[in-house]
Amino acid sequence: MNPLDTPIGFSSTFLFVPATRPERFAKALDSSADGVIIDLEDAVAEEDKESARAAIRSAWPKFTAEQKKRLIIRSNSPGSRFYAADLILVQELDAACLLIPKSESLDQINGAAQILPNTAIIPMIETAIGLDRLNEIANSEQVLRLALGNIDLQADLGMVCDAQETELQTARFQIVLASRLAQIAPPIDGVTPSTDNIERITDDAERAKRMGFGGKLCIHPKQVSLVKDSFMPTAAELSWAQRVIEADKSSKGGAVKLDGRMIDRPVVLLAQRTLAIAGKP
Repeated sequence: MNPLDTPIGFSSTFLFVPATRPERFAKALDSSADGVIIDLEDAVAEEDKESARAAIRSAWPKFTAEQKKRLIIRSNSPGSRFYAADLILVQELDAACLLIPKSESLDQINGAAQILPNTAIIPMIETAIGLDRLNEIANSEQVLRLALGNIDLQADLGMVCDAQETELQTARFQIVLASRLAQIAPPIDGVTPSTDNIERITDDAERAKRMGFGGKLCIHPKQVSLVKDSFMPTAAELSWAQRVIEADKSSKGGAVKLDGRMIDRPVVLLAQRTLAIAGKP
């Protein structure tokens, strides 16, 4: 699936909202978040799963076509007893995107894709098994991009991470590498638990950008603008990207040099990604 076919393919900010709080759906969409994740998993108690799906079903007709393109439904995990009903809901609504937590195999993703042929899928890597099977998951059908569930992954691996999550650097690199090898959109980094520590939120987002992530999950509206600013290309980066695209057009896709550097397809793709993040045509 080409990430340029969906507005969230190169988006940088994804805000969670509990499915049990339908009064927050519109507020989340009115925020500056690129994507809004309606959460059926962690934010919903077991006894409320059915009513949470009903809340989404009831609210869905009120969304505009443009809003629906920005909405992502996070199902329960494939191993749970709630997963099948979640997929039926996504199928019924013809939702644009599904976030699958604790993704662990190609069969899980391909199974969902078979049921939901029109839905982009974001597998969430949150377990040792998922990390071990990164490449097959990234190459599964209809995968738009990967997402890191950093808190759950720490717990599954028995880690006690420092504030910078230094111990997860290798996992983050593996997710970025697997995404590039599968030629899907850059992955989405995990959450920052603090909602008030501006320095921590900004540092986490800037680290994610440096490492090759294309976005970050947000748990509170206050985090969104900080993350968006961190991922936004600088004026120099935008200028470079525009000159790369112009040089590529002038050469009609042939080899060309710019500032002493050979411009090939990966460089053009990086320039396109930079412009897409900034919302430039």
